[in-house]
Amino acid sequence: MAETVSSKKRDKDGKKAEKEMSFWEHLEELRWHLVRSIAAVLVIAVIAFLNRHLVFDQIILAPKDSEFITNKLLCRLSEILNVKALCLDNLSLSIINIRMSGQFLTHMYVSIISGVVLAFPYIIYEIWRFVQPALYAKEKKYSRGAVIISSLLFLIGVFFSYFLIVPLTLHFLGTYQVSGNVENTISLSSYISTVVSVTFAVGIVFELPILVYFLTRVGLLTPGFMKKNRKYMIVILLLLSAIITPPDVFSQIMVVIPLMGLYEISISISKRVFRKRTMELAG
Repeated sequence: MAETVSSKKRDKDGKKAEKEMSFWEHLEELRWHLVRSIAAVLVIAVIAFLNRHLVFDQIILAPKDSEFITNKLLCRLSEILNVKALCLDNLSLSIINIRMSGQFLTHMYVSIISGVVLAFPYIIYEIWRFVQPALYAKEKKYSRGAVIISSLLFLIGVFFSYFLIVPLTLHFLGTYQVSGNVENTISLSSYISTVVSVTFAVGIVFELPILVYFLTRVGLLTPGFMKKNRKYMIVILLLLSAIITPPDVFSQIMVVIPLMGLYEISISISKRVFRKRTMELAG
């Protein structure tokens, strides 16, 4: 019987070397990585399910109220800068449930999403453990750092979205009216979908430096291309911020600057990787 990836043999120099795995052994190894990742998600999901008042009242539903920390800070900042539109003091959404099983299904959905978000670093770690045997020693060294950095970037993106972009988005969409005769009464599923999608999407966007690193490493992206298209990225980010923020320049800048900073960091990463790759190919 063929040995697993953890089995070792001695080479001529007396050093340990890993034996190659068969296709079915790879599938078996992948299965256990998936099982452990799913188990981590389920454990956290159960904890979140049992603490629904904390998850919903203190976290998910908190950004819709004027007493939310970001909304209070923006109001104080608006007084200092004398920018009235920056204050989100009129944000008080009325949320209703229109399905018999709506609240229970939403409870389960949010619990699972909580499990995925909080277990994300562990999921990344399991992915790294699966691909790690196929990497060279030097690649393993750098990939360990990538696991930590990618996890941190995702969590930073989630926090940035939750504390800034989500309140601004809820304020714009929740108070927007096509007519004074139409009152906004938001369904629970619509509210949850908006909060989850915005938070998760920005968390993924913050993985841009990691994506740039690997694309540059394999030769599919260059720093020159990113610099050349910087102006288009600025326009895209300005349009995005104009949609989700109140109609004032200061709010748009608050959203655009961190995202542009992320893009500039990605260019620097691409430049370093591209230079190193060019030297390796030349020598």
